[in-house]
Amino acid sequence: MMKRLTGKFILIPFMMGCLFLAFEGASQERSPESNETPYRFTIDHEVERMPVQDQYMTGTCWCFATLSLLESELIRTGKEAVNLSEMFIARHAYPHKATGYLRLHGRTTFWEGGQSHDVIDMIRRYGIVPEEAYPAMIPGESRYNHGELITVLKSMLDAVLEKKGERITPVWMNAFTSVLNAYLGKPPERFTYEGTEYTPRRFFENRVGLDLDDYIEITSYTHHPFYEKCRLEIPDNWTFSSHYYNVPIDDLERIIDHALENGYSVAWDGDWSEKYYDDRIKGVALVPMKDWEDQTKAEQDEEITRPVKEKEITQMCRQETFDNFTSTDDHLMHIVGLAHDQEGTKFYLTKDSFGTDRIYGGYMYLSRPYVRLKTLFIMLNRRALPADIKSKLGM
Repeated sequence: MMKRLTGKFILIPFMMGCLFLAFEGASQERSPESNETPYRFTIDHEVERMPVQDQYMTGTCWCFATLSLLESELIRTGKEAVNLSEMFIARHAYPHKATGYLRLHGRTTFWEGGQSHDVIDMIRRYGIVPEEAYPAMIPGESRYNHGELITVLKSMLDAVLEKKGERITPVWMNAFTSVLNAYLGKPPERFTYEGTEYTPRRFFENRVGLDLDDYIEITSYTHHPFYEKCRLEIPDNWTFSSHYYNVPIDDLERIIDHALENGYSVAWDGDWSEKYYDDRIKGVALVPMKDWEDQTKAEQDEEITRPVKEKEITQMCRQETFDNFTSTDDHLMHIVGLAHDQEGTKFYLTKDSFGTDRIYGGYMYLSRPYVRLKTLFIMLNRRALPADIKSKLGM
């Protein structure tokens, strides 16, 4: 069984002022020695979590981030930490996506993306298994790579939609499932874990046992009424869920902070297409005062040597970037801590899912303005909500 990371983050000086994060009493994840950062972070609050994973060439961040949240919930509630299988969830979601795609005559999306509620839904339907029971690695690959798989599946569905036989036959799903099994393997109906045999449902009941009704999604946009549920109009909401709670941006920020300050973590969905989202070199995501396209070439090329002054983000800013498609549904990650830089500015310590070959060992620091502007939605345990917000949402 994979051991969870324990202990507190510490800041360790390294080569010309560069810093990296390590865990006391745990195997350390070092940053590349050649990278330097103008930021020095201090962790104020953090939650325990499993080690960073690597989704590599797949669009399955929604699985990785949400299962990472649930893994931390296991630890928080005193249960045994388990590395849960992301590909078990993805494998079961594909047929549902395919069915929806055909029923809408291809006038929707079929791809790898998804939402946090998809993970909850798949666990309700099929249970869950540990990583070792279903690694689902494509034969000949040492890392996850679904590029060919998704191309083959999409081509099959588009061929079915051509209706060469004047109608769709009832056996297309058999062919679709066969392709999935060829690439990923058949999901286990029974497996042995630590000497005990389980089905996926029984494993969830006996070894996970979280109340799935506790996990809610929250967003913040003015085109829906506040403190009511709404549908978030983004392509990866392929089930057209209308169960996102909509709150003002100040409440959204307060919800995240309150959760982290009280031992809860947050699955975060947002935009990562910005020029100032730098996961490999600087390890930070920012919203500078001047937009990239408004900067001169010299300003764009200027090396960042000190913390950047950022915009103050309002509800209007959020709405504008959502409506003009400069804030898009790109990536899910797991917010696991609150931090501040050397100037006292708040940042969010965020666990990514692209391996540990990053300056902070697979983690990002999202600035407060970035989170306020670029968050599409969050998922967290409803028990983590401040009491007044919980009351306004009718909980």
